[in-house]
Amino acid sequence: MSSRTVTATAISEFKSKIEQRQARVAVIGLGYVGLPLALLYTEQKFPVTGFDIDERKVSTIAKGGSYIFRIPATEIQEARAHGFEATSDYSRLTEMDAIIICVPTPLNEYHEPDLSYITDTAKSIAPHLRAGHLVILESTTYPGTTEEVLVPILEKGNRKNLKAARGESPEGDHFYVAFSPEREDPGNQTVARRDIPKVVGGLNPQASELSAALYGSIFNRVVPVSSPAAAEMTKLLENIYRCVNIALVNELKLLSLRMGLDIWEVIEAASTKPFGFHPFYPGPGLGGHCIPVDPFYLSWKAKEWDFRTRFIELAGEINTNMPYHVIDSVAKALNSKKKALNGSKILVLGLAYKKDIDDLRESPSLTIIELLQDAGAEVSYNDPYFPTVGKGRKYDLQMKCAPLDNLGQYDCTLIVTDHSDYDYEKIVAESQLVVDTRNATKGIHSSKIVPC
Repeated sequence: MSSRTVTATAISEFKSKIEQRQARVAVIGLGYVGLPLALLYTEQKFPVTGFDIDERKVSTIAKGGSYIFRIPATEIQEARAHGFEATSDYSRLTEMDAIIICVPTPLNEYHEPDLSYITDTAKSIAPHLRAGHLVILESTTYPGTTEEVLVPILEKGNRKNLKAARGESPEGDHFYVAFSPEREDPGNQTVARRDIPKVVGGLNPQASELSAALYGSIFNRVVPVSSPAAAEMTKLLENIYRCVNIALVNELKLLSLRMGLDIWEVIEAASTKPFGFHPFYPGPGLGGHCIPVDPFYLSWKAKEWDFRTRFIELAGEINTNMPYHVIDSVAKALNSKKKALNGSKILVLGLAYKKDIDDLRESPSLTIIELLQDAGAEVSYNDPYFPTVGKGRKYDLQMKCAPLDNLGQYDCTLIVTDHSDYDYEKIVAESQLVVDTRNATKGIHSSKIVPC
């Protein structure tokens, strides 16, 4: 039997397992991307096992609990009833048919890509690879990571001398590799997860075919591209587009403040144009795992090609400086009340990087709190999603959520995240001074409000 026939038979059998919901799916990394994905596969009757090195997450799932606010415990319990489980035992990967990697890809202290989560995960997978495994990377990264970083580790570390399938008719025993960028949007209640098209780029045609079949079983549309690098670049383009446009409106906001114009009014008016314009909104800085991080992955990789990504670098500079603008605005607002920032009591409203979610990743509020503290302010915070905030990769605050029952004690209330739960009319009425970075107080007329 020719290798082409053997490959075709194996592909047919794999696709049949997917169609019959017998393909065993492993999701590595049970965070804001991996856990929702695992639950989506479980909902479609696939046998799913989640893998994570964080024993707290594994234990919480085993008890039927949830550690992500937007995923209720009842959803975990329902998934558990249908066979979903979590483990930190990577040897169980031998039982799986498809392995989907959803681990973080942050920046290091030098603003360079930190691929340690990917490389460590690949090293954990490699000893347990078997012929026919499908390995898909979802973690956002620079073009070339799948082929240049992931595949070599998997090939070198497996015990059966397996190679990643390349070309139309791969020889010998092999496994399949693809990249499919995550497209999670925490807090988005308007687009169902399965309605978000899934981009897929395989290392060879069979890997693309299998990945498309696997994702096509839970997403309504799959968009194949020519290679893992093309899929990696697709994700970066999506987020760089947002980063650059947010930087643009942030810069225009700074100009509008000097000119005495309301940038929010201007954006609202421009949004009435039925073509050629898409609204973006200013803020106190970028947050989340994607937009503040992903553009730097491409600008770093571009240096390998002796290319400078000037738009990306400029956008990053503007957005990174926004928390410093917030501090200046607070200082000026206090100065107008004949108070100094040093020694003032400041209440920061909202820690999450955007409204109505429990996600602190790269949140500008954390930087703002540290800058306020460095300036000598006495800082408190309130956020309904975070009773406490401790230590993270880039911060060490060790603070507790302050109640909203005595706003008059603060010299300034600083709105950083515009959660829907807040009663902004009450907040303005009871505060001495309100600095608003989100236009949350739109429609409220008070001399206490200072736009920022």
